[in-house]
Amino acid sequence: MKIQTDIPFQFNRNTLKDNFSQGSQFYSEYRPGYPEEVFNFIRSQLSDTGFAWDCGTGNGQVAGKLAEFFHRVEATDISENQLGNAVKKENIHYSIQPAEKTEFNEDLFDLVISAQAVHWFDFESFFAEVKRCMKPDGLLVLLGYGLFQSNPETNKVIHYFYQDIIGPFWDEERRYLEEKYLTIPFPFKELETPEFRHKYNWTIEHLLGYLRTWSAVKHFEKSQKKDPVFMIETDLRKAFGEKNQITFPIFMRLGKIQVF
Repeated sequence: MKIQTDIPFQFNRNTLKDNFSQGSQFYSEYRPGYPEEVFNFIRSQLSDTGFAWDCGTGNGQVAGKLAEFFHRVEATDISENQLGNAVKKENIHYSIQPAEKTEFNEDLFDLVISAQAVHWFDFESFFAEVKRCMKPDGLLVLLGYGLFQSNPETNKVIHYFYQDIIGPFWDEERRYLEEKYLTIPFPFKELETPEFRHKYNWTIEHLLGYLRTWSAVKHFEKSQKKDPVFMIETDLRKAFGEKNQITFPIFMRLGKIQVF
């Protein structure tokens, strides 16, 4: 897979947050995806399935699902390491581009989607770019998931870890996920969406690997020179067991360009 890097404009990487280049192979291995029902619902809201833009694609998990029913998927990210570990399909084209300024033509996309990423963007600039390159009847989807739930004992350990150990190391943008993207400005005609949940049966090793992909964990490690997950590992193994159920709440916002 060739990743396009010779884009016809320049952007300053130092002004953009890239929390996920380090350990990108683990991000691909341990991060949760989205249930099939989510993509079935999105597909039901589309006017056409020609071109899609997956913005902040990361490991390409959403791009891979879109490629099943779109003619072509453009998938962008600022992390070359993430794209190097991304899903590979013939009709997915990966390129290193910021969300706020791309090389795409105007009125190109039937769908613009950003999964677990929009909170890192400059909202005003990104939404202006969406309106520029999305078709007048296109669909914008902001997709994300919240803090998982498991058995009560596990939830107690995770809550302590989330709030008290790594709490000070979360980026300020994390609050938008906690608020289910409802406090993000949304200058589009909003469509009603159902609630979704995604359930997994994870091993304790998978859960520990997932926790180590959290951006606050990486910030803690860099600052404190130690692994915070190790601090709760004994208690978490006891609470979770060798294998248990994990449930992620899924949320989304759907919008159309408003025509006045």
